[in-house]
Amino acid sequence: MSDLVVIAFPTEAKAEEVRQKLLTMQKEYLLELGDAVIAQKDAQGNVKLNQLINTTAAGAVGGTFWGALIGLIFLMPLAGAALGAAGGALGGYLADIGINDKFMKETAAAIQPGTAALFVLVRKVTGDKVLEGLKGEGGKVLKTSLDHTKEAALQAALDGVKAALPSAA
Repeated sequence: MSDLVVIAFPTEAKAEEVRQKLLTMQKEYLLELGDAVIAQKDAQGNVKLNQLINTTAAGAVGGTFWGALIGLIFLMPLAGAALGAAGGALGGYLADIGINDKFMKETAAAIQPGTAALFVLVRKVTGDKVLEGLKGEGGKVLKTSLDHTKEAALQAALDGVKAALPSAA
């Protein structure tokens, strides 16, 4: 089962720094991320999502390959590639993997302009080591699907305070 954590940071750069730290922890097999998205709110109140995977570009690349392959059958590889790229890009644009974009934009609307929120979908986690790695990073936990004790331990770690992590049941 996955857990969702939303943490507000004073800047997009700080949110990106923490996201990179989480990605490094994932490479060390300390956690498994389902998604990690940064939502930034500009001065006009518009929310921009900075996602790990650009589904539009990925769809265009895949569509180009399959379109060219099918186009070869009809002796029109360039036309097939162009149509495939357009179709793949449209499909990628409409696809929503990971955390729901609408939910992220609605949640990020609550943060102050000029700040950012980091949305993390965690599949598996080695709690004590991840909390130690996040110690003192700052930020405020906005929303989470964690129980109250784990949420408090996460906030304490972000604040740089040593907190006891509840044992896994």
